Amino acid sequence: MRALVLDRPGPPDTLRRAELPVPEPGPGQVRVRVEACGLNPVDYQVAAGGHPDWGWPHVLGLDVAGTVDAVGEGVTGVGPGERVAHHGDLRRPGGFAEYALADASALAHVPEALDPVVAAALPCAGTTAYQAVVRRLRVGAEHTVLVTGGAGGVGGYAVRLAALAGARVIATASAGNAEHLRKLGADEVIDYRTEDVHARVRELSGGRGVDAIVDTVGPDSATAGLSLLAHGGGIATVAGRPDLTTLPPFGIAPSVHEIALGAAYSHGDERARADLSSILTELLALVADGRLDPRVTRTLALEDVPDGLTELAGRHVRGKLVLALG
Repeated sequence: MRALVLDRPGPPDTLRRAELPVPEPGPGQVRVRVEACGLNPVDYQVAAGGHPDWGWPHVLGLDVAGTVDAVGEGVTGVGPGERVAHHGDLRRPGGFAEYALADASALAHVPEALDPVVAAALPCAGTTAYQAVVRRLRVGAEHTVLVTGGAGGVGGYAVRLAALAGARVIATASAGNAEHLRKLGADEVIDYRTEDVHARVRELSGGRGVDAIVDTVGPDSATAGLSLLAHGGGIATVAGRPDLTTLPPFGIAPSVHEIALGAAYSHGDERARADLSSILTELLALVADGRLDPRVTRTLALEDVPDGLTELAGRHVRGKLVLALG
């Protein structure tokens, strides 16, 4: 099969085209004929350092959509010919290839009318944002939500999902992304380069603070966000935990939620893996109903994926890049 492989840890331009054997599904696995695979920052991030569980050459690509081609021992509920999508286990070979293996328990069925390219734009960023906004923070119409890094992949989905829930949404981004975020559903956009984010959030919240924060930037940003929470508010972090020692105990009584999709596999909890399937199923339904637009920026051929990952690393992409194998 055609594949894009990494021979050793390195940047995106070290990826090369190769011919590999078609993998055989093991117990509990299915083989998917890949029709599309979304590109994500985690692809170039983990490629740079490699992973101790990888064999070489290794195939990247976590967000797969395609058609089941074969099933392994013990698999029930899904069979050859069914259209599926999934967020993969980064410890295993992925979807930058014509075929990929997946745990049957993590699969979501793709609605018949949905393009596989659209389905492949959802799993990593969409599921992360859904876990934060819906599962952990339980955002509703009565809430004011702050999304840091709103123009990124996870941030953009967080803005859309919070807006769908009826919340008032404040997002941070550069001025050039302000109009884009308003189209996604942000009520207010703060330019983090020229404005005092803390002062503006306090002003926009009437001094009360926000009910929920989705932080996609990092530990320092998450720590700074703690002081912007209203009493009993919650923060969900996807890029590092905040330092809780900066808050006095028994003060605002915040809840802190760490979002880590990969832990659903590494922890070994079958329920966590099944929840990936459940969340992706809900996201696919929102897209099929026209309530959520994944905003695919463009599709790429296999040989163009390294350049696409380099673009992502340079933060030059708004929306999703997706490998289309057809």
